[in-house]
Amino acid sequence: MKPASNDGSACHRNGNRHDRPRRPDLTEVERQIAGLASRSTQDLRVAWRQLHRTGPPLGLSRDLMIRALAHQLQEQSYGGMGRALRPRLQSLAGASEKATMGVDPGLVLKAGTTLVRQWRGHTHSVLVHTDGFEHDGQLYRSLTAIAERITEAHWSGPRFFGLTRRVSALAAAKPGR
Repeated sequence: MKPASNDGSACHRNGNRHDRPRRPDLTEVERQIAGLASRSTQDLRVAWRQLHRTGPPLGLSRDLMIRALAHQLQEQSYGGMGRALRPRLQSLAGASEKATMGVDPGLVLKAGTTLVRQWRGHTHSVLVHTDGFEHDGQLYRSLTAIAERITEAHWSGPRFFGLTRRVSALAAAKPGR
């Protein structure tokens, strides 16, 4: 893979489109990407090593290797994500991991908590564990799986057990509105 060439022109802040670096010819990038499919797997591994300074991950399929290399070609040609976007995405990923098993991020369920819901005349109890939820003596990874078992239909588990805030309640809680 060859890196994108820069024609040396500087991008000025005055917004003049003629002062910006030229975008590479679209057909050239498309030709390079199309050429990836005809390369041998060994050749793709060499291209991966040149790009990442290490071999491709074990078990990475040929198709995924081609897709990753094609993505890299596009990123080199058209530019990648901006500086501000990368930390924002990492922040969102961290917040997603910290969210407690699909429950409202502001709500933390402690192990030992019991959730109770009546459904069609039956009372259903769920015990919160550190690694999931127990219902009728069976351990589940999510409340959604339990809600689907109870209702025999697709339900959001946190919503079924009343653990999510409604949009109208969120809007009313925001100051200055």
